[in-house]
Amino acid sequence: MKKKHWILLSLTALIGLFSSGKSDPFVANEDPLESKDDQHQLHWVDSVFKAMTFEERIGQLFMVAAYSNKDQRHVDEISKLVKEENLGGLIFFQGGPNRQARLTNYYQAQAKTPLMIAMDAEWGIGMRLDSVLNFPKAMTLGAIQDTRLIYEMGSEIARQFKELGMHVNFAPVVDVNSNPLNPVIGFRAFGENKDRVTQRAVAYMKGLQENGIIANAKHFPGHGDTETDSHYALPVIKHAEKRIWDIDLYPYQTLFRENLMSVMVAHLNVPSLDNGANIPTSLSKPVVTDLLQNRMNFQGLIFTDALNMKGVANTSRPGEVDLKALLAGNDVLLYSQDVTKAKALIKDAVARGMISENEINRRVKKILKAKYWAGLNEYKPLDTYKIADRITTEKTKEVVEKLYAEAITVASNKDDLLPFKHLDLKKMASLTIGDEGGVFSQYLNKYSNVDHFFIPKAANETTHYNIIKQLEDYDVVIVGMMGITNSPQRAFGVAPGDVELIRNLEKRQQVVTVLFGNAYAANALEGMGHVVLAYENNSITQQLVPQVLFGGRSAKGILPVTVNGQFSHGVGGYLADLRRLSYGVPETVGLDSKKLSKIDEVAHQMIQMQAAPGANVLVVKNGKVVFERSYGHLDYQQSSPVTPETVYDLASITKVLATTQAVMFLHSRGELDMNKTLGDYLPELKGTNKAPLVLKDVLAHEAGLKAFIPHFVHTVQGGQWKPTYYQPSPSPGFSRPVSNDMYAMNGLRDSIWHWTVKSELLPKPNKYVYSDLTMYFMQAVVEQIVNQPLDEFVDQIFYSPLGLKTLTFNPAQKMPIERIAPTENDFSFRKRQIQGYVHDPGAAMYGGVAGHAGLFGTANDLAVMMQLMLNKGSYGEVSIIKPETIEAFTKRQSHMSRRGWGWDKPEPEKGKGGSAGKLAPKSTFGHTGFTGTCVWADPENELIYVFLSNRVHPDGGNNKLLDVGIRTQIHDLIYEAIEK
Repeated sequence: MKKKHWILLSLTALIGLFSSGKSDPFVANEDPLESKDDQHQLHWVDSVFKAMTFEERIGQLFMVAAYSNKDQRHVDEISKLVKEENLGGLIFFQGGPNRQARLTNYYQAQAKTPLMIAMDAEWGIGMRLDSVLNFPKAMTLGAIQDTRLIYEMGSEIARQFKELGMHVNFAPVVDVNSNPLNPVIGFRAFGENKDRVTQRAVAYMKGLQENGIIANAKHFPGHGDTETDSHYALPVIKHAEKRIWDIDLYPYQTLFRENLMSVMVAHLNVPSLDNGANIPTSLSKPVVTDLLQNRMNFQGLIFTDALNMKGVANTSRPGEVDLKALLAGNDVLLYSQDVTKAKALIKDAVARGMISENEINRRVKKILKAKYWAGLNEYKPLDTYKIADRITTEKTKEVVEKLYAEAITVASNKDDLLPFKHLDLKKMASLTIGDEGGVFSQYLNKYSNVDHFFIPKAANETTHYNIIKQLEDYDVVIVGMMGITNSPQRAFGVAPGDVELIRNLEKRQQVVTVLFGNAYAANALEGMGHVVLAYENNSITQQLVPQVLFGGRSAKGILPVTVNGQFSHGVGGYLADLRRLSYGVPETVGLDSKKLSKIDEVAHQMIQMQAAPGANVLVVKNGKVVFERSYGHLDYQQSSPVTPETVYDLASITKVLATTQAVMFLHSRGELDMNKTLGDYLPELKGTNKAPLVLKDVLAHEAGLKAFIPHFVHTVQGGQWKPTYYQPSPSPGFSRPVSNDMYAMNGLRDSIWHWTVKSELLPKPNKYVYSDLTMYFMQAVVEQIVNQPLDEFVDQIFYSPLGLKTLTFNPAQKMPIERIAPTENDFSFRKRQIQGYVHDPGAAMYGGVAGHAGLFGTANDLAVMMQLMLNKGSYGEVSIIKPETIEAFTKRQSHMSRRGWGWDKPEPEKGKGGSAGKLAPKSTFGHTGFTGTCVWADPENELIYVFLSNRVHPDGGNNKLLDVGIRTQIHDLIYEAIEK
């Protein structure tokens, strides 16, 4: 018969498929092993079958364990079995991808009949091999509501299997884990609800089989309700047959109808299915033949569970157990301990009439049909070149990220504390227990200033007392519970003292407990007000959970099991995000990682040609940071590497992320009119040539102001400081730091303002001239209206509410100097290396807070500000600027230049150069900075690009960055990476 096309059932269809509740709901199933080109299949099977002797055919019934991390002796043993016993297949266990691929080629070359290669890879090849990314475990998948993602996982695992020349994955686990104390299934099951287990099993199966890999449902007839591990003893299932049909066999009923190709029979003792004394189901004819094949009409391949497991090995000796399994009705004898002895016993059984030769032949042909279906009729050796890279691709990372993200479950959220709001009103700390949680801490800090603490698991009372004292001044404590195990007999690794510590903290402050591990461990957390389940502990979950806590991502997971009265099956569901930045893989937002990686070449070229000693590059697409890389060092002596936490002098980006932001805020509230003049807001300008300058002309750089004024020349003489202006140490009247060991007189800012006001205008005022003076005046306008210094105002309105801890002026007073990239070795003015103080001389003399320069920050904090702009003035729960204001300021406002109000824009005509990349659309807005920085936002593509460097170190005259166009090259590479 022709094989049916497999079509993914809808959720409703799956739930209602077997609503009648009858115990034997079967009609005749089609043979899942038949190929659609069945004539070719039959011809190949027949020809291969006839080429074998009877003894060689018996060899096809065996699948032996192989390892790629063992010595030559093991390789020789497997090779001998392949050649002498004509093995049907191998199941690979621990090792590495390249080693396994080479061994596969070696063994296949020695096989008379192509080997069927299998792996027990429930959560992907990484379950067995090093250097391979793991997919989530089944319990994690059980929390996911969108089963299409599980199908996608199955598809990706199938692709990986093909890269390694494998044909069978012993997955999915379809056990309904109805016993929380189950020591062998637990996290390996999708959950406790038979419908949810079935839906996810079907999705996984179809993902595998529709992409050419044989799926295997296990552990038949159901291993979900036992407190014994069949690896060590024979579990007993005491349920009545009706209950087994209703719960444990339920997933199989659907999977069979959906053309499941193979089943693994477990080592269980189920008296209601076989009343023999202590007979494992894998050796039970009533189970394997009468139930599975006859009553349930399963026609696919039947594998035993591993025959070395104590649950079956304790009942019979090697070889004998193989014969018993074959007589019970199994097709493939998995992990045989003695193939030679087993074959001899099987031949003897045929001779004695215990099993017929025809029955052996039928099963061998069944195996050959599966081999044909898997493509072994056209076997080709594997290409081993860079196979590890081909296995874990960017697509793999995309699928893994989506799965873990969709699983995170907010199990309790008292008073809607999550996601965190009002970041400026909360003093926050994190406490990780059992693991330092480095990635967790790193990503918490991307959202707010979080102080981090760590204690080992099960620490003593003194440690607990001390940590409580250290945390007592914090409003919120985020506890990461790590070191969780999968052992129910040992309380999943949860120490009672650690739970008591958390409960004591809850009495004093708001505590959010994140369980990084087995969901059943949440039993110890009953009664806690804020609990988040991550299900597993790895770098991906540690990266994702902070995004949920702070509203970068929504939470959608639903608890798939009942843990206790509070944390029962179905707890969780949708928790909305706050449109803060999230972090992840480029492919999830339609960017090509390989194309983005070309940025590396440009950055390395920049360092090699000494255009800058290092840089940070960050890309945001659709609100997600998908590229954040650090290059080079803070200096050419390579004293410290650049990291994402490196703080850079932003230079003229100050114009748009400080002064223009303040102006837009005031404009949104009707407190500033762009059609009014400087004189309307600054009474001291009346009677000067600056009074009639209109604000919109000033911000468009068309008011006739000079480009800049070198104010510092007034304060030096003969190349030395004038002592009337500067002193090397703070003293009465000299308290303004200009650099380390350099203090300006307190009235210097007034002098600079006076000199700026008195400056002449350009002879042709209606001309575009980019000017720093615009922001001196706009700073004064802002400070006049708000009656507050600019730095305090923007921190109060923007930076603190948004959780931006590094976006600040005068950073040398607020953070370790080692975090801040040095700029110029200033020979002409300050006579020293500048680090932690603003590079621009005028801004330094102005006290480090000037409208045109003085702002410092990290790439991440800049991205948040630009996302505020793309969000039309809102970020998190904070709405700061009206959308119409942002639209007005960021659109082109001039016929003489490309400029908006404050903001720079791409050139209106392509090919004319400009500060943005050639591929940036006209809607793009942003700015560059003299120190080697830029930031651009593109509302059309929801794209943000941040580039930070210190190209002026150590020589401010180094213009290679601009001459070569490093920043614009990178900008264009980002656009080239957008998938069309």
